[in-house]
Amino acid sequence: MSPRPEPITLYVDADACPVKAEVYKVAERHGLDVHVVSNQPIALPRSEKIHRVVVPSGPDVADDWIAERVSRGDVVVTADIPLAARCVKAGADVIAPNGRAYTEATIGPALATRNLMDELRSAGQVTSGPRPFSPRDRSAFLSALDLAIVRLKRAGFATTGSPT
Repeated sequence: MSPRPEPITLYVDADACPVKAEVYKVAERHGLDVHVVSNQPIALPRSEKIHRVVVPSGPDVADDWIAERVSRGDVVVTADIPLAARCVKAGADVIAPNGRAYTEATIGPALATRNLMDELRSAGQVTSGPRPFSPRDRSAFLSALDLAIVRLKRAGFATTGSPT
């Protein structure tokens, strides 16, 4: 008898995440557990598979909670590039709310750009913020999330904790 495959788990960096409803919908369709991590309670749909995790306020507390638990076969939804880098390093699939997938090949340049922009703002340079979230971003996110889950299922990860 072969060992049971590890289940795919979704982690959502939920403070200010604009695609939580989409995550819940996709997770339900695939039978996945979701950990919604935030610094304050967030309303969640009733589901045994959706878990609220409220962490204490403080810099990077939610990020630390997620980064300490993720591994290969998990999917993380975050717009936080330093958290994305930690999760990619742990082997997780990471998707930004706009559908951008962070990988070992793309996280370095994304982190460098983020750090450069942070330095410019710290030096008093006026920089533009992120563009407004759009329906196209939402659609790109849904496609990227579904693609990541399908790829993980093909790699042998389970969707319900039982063999697929």
